[in-house]
Amino acid sequence: MLGVPSRSRRMQAGNPDSQEAGTLPGGLRLWTKSYVNGAASTLLTTLVTFPIYKTIFRQQLHAVMVREALRQLHKEGLSKFYRGVLPPLLAKTVQGTVLFGTHDTVLHWMSPQATLNRPQSLYHCSLAGMLSGFIEALVLTPCERVQNVLQDSRKDARLPTIRSILQEFNSYGVGKRLKLGYYRGLFPIIFRNGLGSALYFGFKDPIRDALSEKGLPSGLSSFVSGSVNGMGVSLLLYPLSVLITNMQAQVGGEVRSTGHSFRALWESRQGRVSLLYRGGSLVIFRSCITWGLTTAIYESLKGRSGGRN
Repeated sequence: MLGVPSRSRRMQAGNPDSQEAGTLPGGLRLWTKSYVNGAASTLLTTLVTFPIYKTIFRQQLHAVMVREALRQLHKEGLSKFYRGVLPPLLAKTVQGTVLFGTHDTVLHWMSPQATLNRPQSLYHCSLAGMLSGFIEALVLTPCERVQNVLQDSRKDARLPTIRSILQEFNSYGVGKRLKLGYYRGLFPIIFRNGLGSALYFGFKDPIRDALSEKGLPSGLSSFVSGSVNGMGVSLLLYPLSVLITNMQAQVGGEVRSTGHSFRALWESRQGRVSLLYRGGSLVIFRSCITWGLTTAIYESLKGRSGGRN
């Protein structure tokens, strides 16, 4: 005979949040669909934006104009055009998984009312974003490091493949393997990712909701919100990204402090902000596409799973 479901089971069946959350030791709930949705949304944008990213990388590294960066890539040929795509492809997928999944997990842990699908405070969203950015940096710095070495054409002869780069790093002692190898430039990456994620998650939903209230379709409002957010964060933190690129492109030698590295970078750019921001126009374009698509896809997947706040 079928009995009447208990109150707790009826609540669980009617609450979409409970269907996407697992429970970790200590009562922390793991929002599994946020991890999956984050991975899917970032994966789809990586292949589209990689050519733009590689052009920006050359500008950051050599302080050249867009035309010169494109000339270098054209000279190297199509066979090398997507050289270095595997690390960012894997890294961006993992980035989306960690960034969105960790953010929602931490957010729901800090703010119990999140299980009721209520709008969250700017403070909680930003703090959860900062923590997810810190975790993202620790997980993905080795991938970013390999990617930056692989895309530096000056390393083609000595370190032409991922395997050769890994062999180089693994030839160091245990301590130097992390400091000189995989985690070179870790401190500025932690700062950049933490601040950037805090700003993105803090303002993503308010901008989206404001646009929706003015009559924009949900998909378009999410795209515009992600584009504006990504553009603003990228421009604000662009000098830090240039610093990281130059620090991580180095192989071997002495590890300089962040301050010393920035002074050297500033001198190499002749003390001019315009040269430090060279490549910024493409950053705006790439960020608009990347974060616009990522946000729109993520919000669409999240809405379909019944987890949108």
